[in-house]
Amino acid sequence: MILFAAILAAAPAAEQFQSTVVLDAIVAQFTGKPVGELGGARAPVDSRLKLAQCAAPQLEWRSEAKDAVLVRCMAPGWRVYVPVNAAPQSRPVAEARAAPVVKAEPVIRRGDPITVEAGAPGFSITREGVAMGDAAPGARLLVKVDEKRQPIQAVAVEQGLARLPGTGD
Repeated sequence: MILFAAILAAAPAAEQFQSTVVLDAIVAQFTGKPVGELGGARAPVDSRLKLAQCAAPQLEWRSEAKDAVLVRCMAPGWRVYVPVNAAPQSRPVAEARAAPVVKAEPVIRRGDPITVEAGAPGFSITREGVAMGDAAPGARLLVKVDEKRQPIQAVAVEQGLARLPGTGD
């Protein structure tokens, strides 16, 4: 945190956007590795980003895989994912020689009438649509729900049912 405070103090006061150099430094401090090294950020944060200044950026791993760092600012409210050069996962030899992946059979086919659902605990909504392509369970597909609008993206659940990505279970 001392390095972070020193970098913030060194940043020009007149700058109206968050310094990407500061973001690079705090990501390097968080990962313990500099940009480009194994375990560090793959590349510097894009200097073209125009993020509002943040007094206290928060950092956390995006997932258990530690393949990206989430840098977030609660106020004014932005977030950036910084990809990390993750160490390759070692797999047992038997697992490496596993049988080839069998492609799942589609449960939704192009032209099928389907129900698209979305929701969260306490509510759900549905909409009828037409599948624009084939999809196996868990695969994404485009669904035409209105002739005047662009198709929406959904995830196939079962025959005749798809869910908006990021909603439901």
